Amino acid sequence: MNGSFLLNNIGFEQKIDKKHTDLFVNCLSFGNPSRKVNSFVAHVKVISYRNQIDFLNKIEYMTFEELGFKPKLLDGLDAMGFEEATPIQEQAIPIVLDNHDLIACAQTGTGKTGAYLLPVLNKMVGRRKRYVDTLILAPTRELAIQIDKQVQGFSYFTNTTSCAIYGGASGSSFETEKKALTDGADIIVATPGRLIAHLNMGYADLKNLKHLILDEADRMLDMGFHDDIMKITKHLPAKRQTLMFSATMPSKIRTFAKTLLKDPKEVSIAISKMAKGVVQVGFSVYDNQKVGLISHLLKDGEMESVIVFSSRKVKVKEIAKTLKGLGLKVAEIHSDLKQDEREDVINKFRAKQVNILVATDIVSRGIDIKGINMVINFDVPRDAEDYVHRVGRTARADSEGEAVTFINEQDQASFLKIEELIEQEVRKVDLEMLGFDKGPAYEPHKKRPSKGYGKSGGGRKPSGRGNSKPRKK
Repeated sequence: MNGSFLLNNIGFEQKIDKKHTDLFVNCLSFGNPSRKVNSFVAHVKVISYRNQIDFLNKIEYMTFEELGFKPKLLDGLDAMGFEEATPIQEQAIPIVLDNHDLIACAQTGTGKTGAYLLPVLNKMVGRRKRYVDTLILAPTRELAIQIDKQVQGFSYFTNTTSCAIYGGASGSSFETEKKALTDGADIIVATPGRLIAHLNMGYADLKNLKHLILDEADRMLDMGFHDDIMKITKHLPAKRQTLMFSATMPSKIRTFAKTLLKDPKEVSIAISKMAKGVVQVGFSVYDNQKVGLISHLLKDGEMESVIVFSSRKVKVKEIAKTLKGLGLKVAEIHSDLKQDEREDVINKFRAKQVNILVATDIVSRGIDIKGINMVINFDVPRDAEDYVHRVGRTARADSEGEAVTFINEQDQASFLKIEELIEQEVRKVDLEMLGFDKGPAYEPHKKRPSKGYGKSGGGRKPSGRGNSKPRKK
């Protein structure tokens, strides 16, 4: 590949020229020409590094000690390596500590879980009585599990207890959940459907509840949980503090907030904007070029941690099979897997026993794994907001990362909507730079038939176009 195609996402207008890329490739090779280094990755790493240094040099963060947290909570944060609050935490935590209702909008990866957990945990430090103090509602079991793990980490030096309540668990788990609801775990993290199953049996004791927190409220409404949430609130004290966190802020969320929150304060951090440290590129491709392209990008195994997203589980299985055939450490996750199988896959990915995770959108929210180098969208997400969540798996908490999207002809209009949502044009990369035949022209405003050769499962492409493998040099 002969370079000069990525623009800096923060303030730099010039392109990275071939000379600087080649120099960086040589550095990555440690002067050994036989060590293969993907020039595409080198381009991204050069720009990500410059972006990150520029970004971090301009920002000063408030420390958690300055936020007034109690020593036992600070000990837990120190043990986890957290010293400074993110912007959403800096703005939201004082509001929660002052007992105001809150509606907060922040994208994934900004530390929003800590923004509500930390002040609530701070209030609990030193409390002697045991009862359900806080109920956190989440749209998926994966997110519920993730939140519960963060509770355990933050509260390690306190006596706070918690329990995750979600569907798909074993019979013994149901008994553990029942005990938490009757004897009083301090914090309950639950999916709406599973919690209602317990509430219908009449034994849950929530009369002393002080905090109701809705995480990813927009997702819960999209999944049809409005009525379930309203039913749950009827079992809660009217006098409570309610916090609502959402990645997006459509009108339906504001309307919903009015029914649950009382004179709420509002915090909004870069609605639907991408994290500063992520470099985004798009490839305009024919469908039969996608497998060859992803194989080309990942074949050298340079990335320690990559997530590949596809909207269809049958495609997830196909991609995983192809990448395994290249000798890469790959795992797949989708709805066909049981809950314990999903957790096993996530744990192996987190421990770097698996370097590439091929997944449906089941992990686009609620999976907090550090050090994800790259996210690849094998197809354009159906909803523009889902792009933010997919890409939000990388460049979390001011780190750096890359996001690559494969855009076929039928998805070009959808990708334009994504660019409008994030208020940013994503740089399009010419396939010929990677040795492939030229992909389709990027013409998102062009009207296209609903079916055709550009769509998955469509007819044959014109002869001589869109080869699925790089041309031989």
